[in-house]
Amino acid sequence: MGSPYPKRRRNTTNAAGRRKHRHRSDDATLSHTDSATIAEPDDLLEGRIQVELPVRIADVISGVSADIEELTGQAGLAIMHAVMEAEVAHRVGDKGRHNPDRTTSRWGSQPGYAVLGGRKVAIERPRVRDAGGREVSLQSYRRFQSPERRGSNIMRMLVNGMSTRRYERAAESFVEGYGISKSSISRECIDASRGKLKELCEKRIDALGRLVALMIDGTDYAGEYVIAALGVDDTGGKHVLGLVQGATENATVVQHLLDDLVERGLNTQDRMLIVLDGGKALRKAVRRTFGDRCPVQRCQLHKRRNVIGHLPKDYQRSADQRIRTAYAIKDHDAARAQLDKTVAWLGGINPTAARSLEEGLDETLTLHRLGVPEKLCRSLSSTNLIESAIGAATDLTHRVKRWRYNRKLWI
Repeated sequence: MGSPYPKRRRNTTNAAGRRKHRHRSDDATLSHTDSATIAEPDDLLEGRIQVELPVRIADVISGVSADIEELTGQAGLAIMHAVMEAEVAHRVGDKGRHNPDRTTSRWGSQPGYAVLGGRKVAIERPRVRDAGGREVSLQSYRRFQSPERRGSNIMRMLVNGMSTRRYERAAESFVEGYGISKSSISRECIDASRGKLKELCEKRIDALGRLVALMIDGTDYAGEYVIAALGVDDTGGKHVLGLVQGATENATVVQHLLDDLVERGLNTQDRMLIVLDGGKALRKAVRRTFGDRCPVQRCQLHKRRNVIGHLPKDYQRSADQRIRTAYAIKDHDAARAQLDKTVAWLGGINPTAARSLEEGLDETLTLHRLGVPEKLCRSLSSTNLIESAIGAATDLTHRVKRWRYNRKLWI
């Protein structure tokens, strides 16, 4: 008695190794296989993996978006399975073929997980053991499971304003998954930021091109003082070079930052403009590292803030206007003369404010003395470039109420 089930036609292969598929106009498919398969075991090494999935074109067209998303998830899982099987075949050999020289063997499979669509998904992972019975780790499985794959996505979304509480709702839903609670997202964000910080603090500076300006500024960040350095190359590109933490802005902390930059390739013999926030500790460390080879521009914005901070409110606006007007003068001598008048005016109101303006006054006019074009002066007369980067970090973390980890991990 014949079987009640229709016989499945097998695909045939021609001399060129190409598969011939039987097509039906009312039931067109891309493949008739029920699971993912691969072409050759060595394809993993050559970067070629052939994956066959059962796809009914008519169903996909009718469902459009939903079916395509579901197919995307199935395809991703099938590709992962195919790559792991290809690695097993490369390590062990073809299934069912005896090989007396092999040193590893298949050992079934067990439940595992991979990261797909921003979340963990359950998969069956094949197992391999060596001659001594020890588990052999699959490189492909480790890569599919690697938290860095999800960590980079989490970091990108959180940097763009996504809350850890909302990440689960925002993650792709074309495949069922787990492991995206707000606590796990927070942990992975910290791990990802730790990796970014390590990359920042270890990158080679001599690979960035020739630096024409170096900016150093410090700020109070989450109860600690953070000093950061930013470089500007000869194409106008900006690069955050490094940062250090300290209780205050002192010469020891700043010197540690500069020594680290030199160790990573900063050429102290190159002539470059150094822009500082005006702190004495910064100036002392810069003089010790660069000597008198590099001109120093003290931040005009910091100078204005320092002077105004010594004055009562009735005089703050007037004093700030006088200083800004002087810095807007293009000629160096004329600008210096106007500032000297302001110092004399402040002396009759608040001698401390007058001394604050007079201290390091010549270095606030370095760009005037060098004859730098006015448009370029706007960018180099203050440390706004580096304060912008610090401000971006502050905006992202201003809702953090309880700091339990290293503050730099959030920069």
